[in-house]
Amino acid sequence: MKLTQATQAIHADDDLKATSDVAPPLHVSTTFRYTGDPEDLVPIAHADISTTEAHVYSRHTAPSSTRLETILTPLLKAPCLTYASGLAALHAAYVYLNPGRVSIGEGYHGSHGVLAIHQKLSATHILPLHCPASDLHPGDLIHLETPLNPTGEAYNIAEYADKAHSRGAILLVDSTFGPPGLQDPFEWGADIVMHSGTKYLGGHSDMLCGVLATNRKEWLEGLRMERMFLGSVMGNMESWLGVRSLRTLELRVKRQSENAGKLVRWLDACKNSDSGGEEAEVVKRVVERIQHASLQHEDMPWLKQQMPQGFGPVFAIWAKEESMAKQLPSLLSLFHHATSLGGVESLIEWR
Repeated sequence: MKLTQATQAIHADDDLKATSDVAPPLHVSTTFRYTGDPEDLVPIAHADISTTEAHVYSRHTAPSSTRLETILTPLLKAPCLTYASGLAALHAAYVYLNPGRVSIGEGYHGSHGVLAIHQKLSATHILPLHCPASDLHPGDLIHLETPLNPTGEAYNIAEYADKAHSRGAILLVDSTFGPPGLQDPFEWGADIVMHSGTKYLGGHSDMLCGVLATNRKEWLEGLRMERMFLGSVMGNMESWLGVRSLRTLELRVKRQSENAGKLVRWLDACKNSDSGGEEAEVVKRVVERIQHASLQHEDMPWLKQQMPQGFGPVFAIWAKEESMAKQLPSLLSLFHHATSLGGVESLIEWR
């Protein structure tokens, strides 16, 4: 029987249930007893981490983080590893892949910060995202963030996959703004996918999490071994919260995307209205520009295929004056003026 993603989010970890609890228990131990049978002892590198008896030390594996990864694997369409934060996951990817060149564009400032730190310890050269394919060499990396933080603009994953693979390079997609249920980067050629699970995977503004997913078994095992030495594992509490959150992931992201789309359409209609209504006049006085993937009308031939269930819950507006941008968040009743995104709360941030 083929299960939907919503059903997998609830049942993918059924084989890991060692108790009769319907809600999985929180495991707080950092170290675990070996088997009592000497004949069953195996080196940690050869342990079957899908069994509850395989855990040795939580910097390698632990019950709650293993459960979280087990649920995420069918949702992301690839085996995955969890990390202490999205930036920890990205750092792990850069360390393991160690590209000579990274082609990267605008996007999350934290990603550029991680790359700058990586450059201190390597000879990595930075290229623009839209550089010619001829600038890339085997083993180089295209770091594609789509939809883009913080504007919500989307890029054609297949186009960048073709570009990377034509030169023997690697495509890493940061799909934080396009979580499962909205976007599957592997379908369009991604080699490795990153999520800041703090956002939609967590979904309740109460946990830090990073995820790397790849279908390349040797990469996954290499990343797992290096994670043990980098020490950037998720905590037990955060992993347990992540399991709780994934149960409702599909419901949350589809509704969030739907609601964002309604707001964008309303703002865009007011801004371009000739009717002269009161709401339209207010929007026209304040809003200079609106950015969201749903407004990329010329890109819909590929964008509707890449994001068939919605174009993401994040959009950006440019105010006509800086003072307006500063004042707007404090005038809203149902939005919190706070950074980050992806939680069940509605957030707005001045930048």
